[in-house]
Amino acid sequence: MDFFEVVNPHVSELTKNEHLLFDYVVKNLNEIKNKSIREVADDCFVSTTTFLRFVRKIGFSGYSEFTTVVKYTLLNQKKEEKISPFVVSQKDYREEYLKNINESVRVIDKNSLIKVGEYLKKKPIIYLFAKGMNKQLMQYVRYLFVAAGFLVVFPEDQSMRVVVQKQIKSEDMVFILTYQGKDEEWIQLMQHLKNAIHPLLVSITGADNNVVQNMSDVNFYVFTDELFLNKMEITSHISMLAILELILYQYLDSAEEGEYHLVFK
Repeated sequence: MDFFEVVNPHVSELTKNEHLLFDYVVKNLNEIKNKSIREVADDCFVSTTTFLRFVRKIGFSGYSEFTTVVKYTLLNQKKEEKISPFVVSQKDYREEYLKNINESVRVIDKNSLIKVGEYLKKKPIIYLFAKGMNKQLMQYVRYLFVAAGFLVVFPEDQSMRVVVQKQIKSEDMVFILTYQGKDEEWIQLMQHLKNAIHPLLVSITGADNNVVQNMSDVNFYVFTDELFLNKMEITSHISMLAILELILYQYLDSAEEGEYHLVFK
């Protein structure tokens, strides 16, 4: 049982004060695993009753189950994944590859696409957040949006992301790419932004219910088959790229002439 899988369905139900407790828990999982409920409650400046009520609200029967799942989650994070690159034949994989792209585009919520396109008309500063292979994809996305006349900020390392998040304003737009949707840094970033200034938070994640998805103002999800080679991820990100291109094209389709710099020939 994974901590994030348990809390996923309940994140959207939390009050502002409960979001602060959730933020503390996510940031301090490693310390919390060995503390009593009284110690954790004291650290959060709440009563043990309040913290126990919070623990139950995010899906646990009690504090004992809560700490057990935290320990299990941290233990699993340390294990190295050993997955064969292709578990099906190349022919079958090619068919699944095309199906994943088609399904990812087919299930896009039209209203969400329109919402993001309309927001882009306000010419927000666009902030891009991604790690791993997604960083290479974001380089291309930055190129596209800059070509369309937007100011785009893409901090590529963790230290820069800490600095940049302090510059985000309520009228800006934030894109977060994460297939798993449970990266602790992204959850903490979204907690900070939602509690402080609340720009438009747009995420692209896997189709499974996840924390980042639930915390976003707009979420687009993709289908893909996770692949690893020599312990490195080589999962296809083409579906994510397709969605990001369609977001830009939605804006271009409705924008007034002269509002962007792309020229179609």
